[in-house]
Amino acid sequence: MDVYEAVDSRRAVRAFSDEPVSKEILEEVLAAATRAPSSGNLQPWRVYVVTGEPLAELKRRATARALAGDPGDEREYPMYPAELTSPYLDRFSDAAAQRYKALGIERDDPDRPMKIAALNSEAFGAPVVLFCYLDRTMGPGQWGDAGMYLQTVMLLLRAEGLHSCPQVMWTMHRKTVSQIVEADDGLVLYCGIAVGFEKGGVPRPRTGRAVMTETVSFIGV
Repeated sequence: MDVYEAVDSRRAVRAFSDEPVSKEILEEVLAAATRAPSSGNLQPWRVYVVTGEPLAELKRRATARALAGDPGDEREYPMYPAELTSPYLDRFSDAAAQRYKALGIERDDPDRPMKIAALNSEAFGAPVVLFCYLDRTMGPGQWGDAGMYLQTVMLLLRAEGLHSCPQVMWTMHRKTVSQIVEADDGLVLYCGIAVGFEKGGVPRPRTGRAVMTETVSFIGV
């Protein structure tokens, strides 16, 4: 798979099969991803790969919290700005409606928040979740580095025929995650990445993107 194909076929998959993912493939992907850009070569990320019974236990605990209406742990960083305006709010709203309608959750469903939380807590059935942490002393530049690293990981997963879904929602269960991975208190959870093979026979929504001219300006060309 060439780079263009990997970029075009990468999307946040929300329905995974229970087919296992070999440790060898994960090791190969994560070893290759160490070449991701990193300002000053700090490589600020710390990744925990969780699968098998530890992941099953994590899913049980997180799902129980979600179904009980637990609002989650206090956030250590905001997921989105407090006040989104157009065009960002428009893109967000349209994508959210499309995503969850494909999962059978309508916008006016009174149980929508709980159902969404429960699906996320199950990592959409993924057999592997990668949890990415950063040292608390790191700043915005290193958070940007972590984003480039995780994008590299997700593209390499596509090269192996695997799919993924970034899940910032795990920060709402950061204490539960920490109990499983035993992360040092000096680390902050950035996000989880659900990993696996896509489940067949389910809708495959593909959210739209702004046309290039909305976000790119050429100067001097």
